[in-house]
Amino acid sequence: MDIDWIIAGAVLALLAGLGLLAREAWRRHRLERRESQAIDLALIGPPVVVAPTPEDSSGVHWWQHAIPWLRALGERFESGRLGQALITPEDRLLLAQIHRNTPQGRAVFLGLRIALAALTPIPALLWFAPHNGFDLLLVVIGALAFGLIAPKLVLGVMASRLRKRVDDELPLLVDLLRLLQGVGFSVDQSMQMVGDRFREALPILARELREANVSYARGRTRQQSLHRLCEFDNDNMRGLVQIIVQVHEHGGAVQEPLRQFVDRMREQRKLYMKEQSGKLSVKMTVVMMLTLLPALMLVLSGPAIISLIDSMTKFRGH
Repeated sequence: MDIDWIIAGAVLALLAGLGLLAREAWRRHRLERRESQAIDLALIGPPVVVAPTPEDSSGVHWWQHAIPWLRALGERFESGRLGQALITPEDRLLLAQIHRNTPQGRAVFLGLRIALAALTPIPALLWFAPHNGFDLLLVVIGALAFGLIAPKLVLGVMASRLRKRVDDELPLLVDLLRLLQGVGFSVDQSMQMVGDRFREALPILARELREANVSYARGRTRQQSLHRLCEFDNDNMRGLVQIIVQVHEHGGAVQEPLRQFVDRMREQRKLYMKEQSGKLSVKMTVVMMLTLLPALMLVLSGPAIISLIDSMTKFRGH
């Protein structure tokens, strides 16, 4: 019984320590913001304050107010061991895929994980209401693990959906590049045209090409500017980037390599669809066994069973 109380006291002390750390991080963030505002006021004068309209105030959500606090909390721990342990290279890759691998994006992601890990045990304790110290420890550990893992799971789902959309847009991108090459555009002109004029048809890839064109115009090489397209974990996208880089470096027409690339990509999609149809047929076999087969047996053997019951009834009557 004494050990249970000791464990409960240690857990409560841990939660109190996490709350104090969060409060101290928020206080430092407010202090730094006030100092920055004072410096800006001294340099450029007082800012013009515009009164918010009712439409502006109604359009602000609660999570928009929480983002600065989460960013301040993440910046407080990002440079330490906790930040290095909670933001792995895999997390950076997922953040890059959703276009959030920036200091602000990493800080918000880290702050969200820390905040959920610190706040989740409270409703978990109220919901499960553990009766002894061991149960209390299990609930707190489970809530902490959930708070740390849940943002990463959500991030993985978002990145997976984005990769799926990129894979769906890739054939149209290749066809557009072939079409523009056929009418006399160069590789750079084709990419510029796709990035500027096809935002509605290719919302993700057009944005990536637009940013790649801006990076290339600022002095980066074509391979460096297209590096983000290779972070989507798509072999066909890497192949397309390699073709564009090789043509840009060594010259030549890109229409024929793109035609061969499209043929190979379509063949891969056909094989993938055949594989998925084969898996679907196996799954449907199990579904038919569980649903259609009992009904079929009932229809086929039902009259025979009814006749057998009538015959047995007549036999007993005689």
